[in-house]
Amino acid sequence: MIKKTTYLMMMFSLMIIFTVDAYAQIGLGADLVSRYVWRGTDFGNSVSIQPALSYTIGGLEIGEWASYALADSGSNENDFYLTYSIGDLGITLTDYYYPEKMDAFNYSDEDGIHMLEASVSYSMGSFSMLAGYFFSGDPDNSMYLEAGYEIYAKDDTGASLIVGAGDGTYVENDDKLNVVHIGISASSGSLSVSYIVNPQAETNYLVFGYSF
Repeated sequence: MIKKTTYLMMMFSLMIIFTVDAYAQIGLGADLVSRYVWRGTDFGNSVSIQPALSYTIGGLEIGEWASYALADSGSNENDFYLTYSIGDLGITLTDYYYPEKMDAFNYSDEDGIHMLEASVSYSMGSFSMLAGYFFSGDPDNSMYLEAGYEIYAKDDTGASLIVGAGDGTYVENDDKLNVVHIGISASSGSLSVSYIVNPQAETNYLVFGYSF
């Protein structure tokens, strides 16, 4: 059922993409980051290139985002997503795919090649919130909750505080919800720097990024 649903999602996306619309927008770009840290977890301790491609029509956004490590120790990821926005509310379905495991069309719950997440995001002024839940591919059915606050914004420079908590795959030796991400991120033009602390893993990161 999950496999059929994903195929239908991709076919629907292709139909939308090839529909000519004066209000449609295409977005493309890439980031170069000193390491790929996501929700408090470091994926491979490697410099990574992260390309992105999206197509937006009305409130619907269809996109691909990937991260490819430049070192053999790193992790590769290729994600397909659908987001529908109603004002400040966004509803997203994401297919996290890990190509090094091969078998791109294997949607088994046990293998973890594809992990499917449903998430809801909401912004209100300087505040933002996110709630995500893995409903397939993750045997722990992990949940992640995040709150953000923009503390500075002027011209093309900004800074935000982020606190995130997760359970299951986000934590080590503990099934309960734990804070796994406390961070401050700042950006100016194409440059960005993030300082991230993971209290549950007792580690921290300073990540540099450049956007093309």
